[in-house]
Amino acid sequence: MNLKKLFLIALKDVRLIFRDPSALVLMLIAPFVLSLGMGALTGRFSGSSSTGISDIHVVIVNQDSGALGQILIDVFQSQELEDLVEPFVEEDPEIARGHVDNDEVAAAVIIPEGFSEGVISNTNSKEVPRIEFYGNPTQPTSAGVLRSILDQFINEVEVGRVQSHVIIQQLMTNRLISPDQAGTIAEELSQDLGQRDTSSSAITIVSEVDNAEAIKFDILNYMAPGMAIMFLMFTVTYGGRSLLVENRNGTLPRLLVAPTSAINVLGGKGFGIFLTGIAQLAILIGGTSILFRLQWGDPLGVVLLILAAAFGATGWGILLASLLKTPGQVAVTGSAIMLLFGILGGSFFDLSMLPDWIQVVNKITPNAWAIDGFYILSVGGRLSGIIEHIIALLIMGLVLFITAAFLIRYRGLAQK
Repeated sequence: MNLKKLFLIALKDVRLIFRDPSALVLMLIAPFVLSLGMGALTGRFSGSSSTGISDIHVVIVNQDSGALGQILIDVFQSQELEDLVEPFVEEDPEIARGHVDNDEVAAAVIIPEGFSEGVISNTNSKEVPRIEFYGNPTQPTSAGVLRSILDQFINEVEVGRVQSHVIIQQLMTNRLISPDQAGTIAEELSQDLGQRDTSSSAITIVSEVDNAEAIKFDILNYMAPGMAIMFLMFTVTYGGRSLLVENRNGTLPRLLVAPTSAINVLGGKGFGIFLTGIAQLAILIGGTSILFRLQWGDPLGVVLLILAAAFGATGWGILLASLLKTPGQVAVTGSAIMLLFGILGGSFFDLSMLPDWIQVVNKITPNAWAIDGFYILSVGGRLSGIIEHIIALLIMGLVLFITAAFLIRYRGLAQK
């Protein structure tokens, strides 16, 4: 492979893309306009220091006569969550669901009768009565925040249940207690769990980063990468389109007639798209970060995630060029893919309210991996927390590029 020719082909494609006014509008200007709109909606230009998420209304129904039901209410009413959550207690589950249906609250949390007793007495978690989370589909982000708080509480309860079971089993095995005493010991351990949760909640709003200031969750940390990754899909499909344009105009065959191998041409085209994607993400992520003072925590993690996201998206751009026949088809299909991946990948809204199968299918999109990775960094995560995301994006780009290269050679585009 001639690296010099590969770089020359790549830089030529980058210059052509950035010289196209229509491409620049969709690559940079449109995402920045949307970012400004997001800033206006969240009050960032009015001097407000709000993160955009506060006073989330939730209604709680406690039908449980044990300690755990009241502990969950105490969690939502805790001082740590007073700026984030606005809870109130209701007695009737149907009335609580009605508040959600009328768009008065983001979610209803219904604690069933026997929840505490089920946690204490049952060793099989499947037999424990389930807490019902009735979310509002018109407030997916707020409902997602409430769901994460509830999940954290349930995880703590499950850990306590398993610990209690292990302790009791060990005590009985060593004949320190009789089977008749197991129920009393389990209840005491449950009360101890409740006291621990009440005094020091496991719910943390501020994540600490080593040798850095605390990072607060900002809704724009979620929305800005979502817009950038969505428009990245337009950029890579536009770049892949150039392959068919040159083939139609005769430029590509002339390149292949010259002393330039097919791998240099295809590699150069792909590398050009990759460089363009990096430039776009760096400009958008960097620009919105400076404009809105967004914090990401780990600079190395941000850089590597940008590189991986651009690489994974580039694979899709090359693949579309290998599958379709004309530049027009690539343009239309690329726009559709941009919107489809934006929806599936979570660029517009939180996907936690959608069926589980959608959260599996969306893993084929670079949007899902990149947005989740940026979210992890925004709440104080380190590079180690996004290694899986980076590897997934690299594998995605490599598999798609190899597949596209095979299809291009099969169609004869890369033949001299």
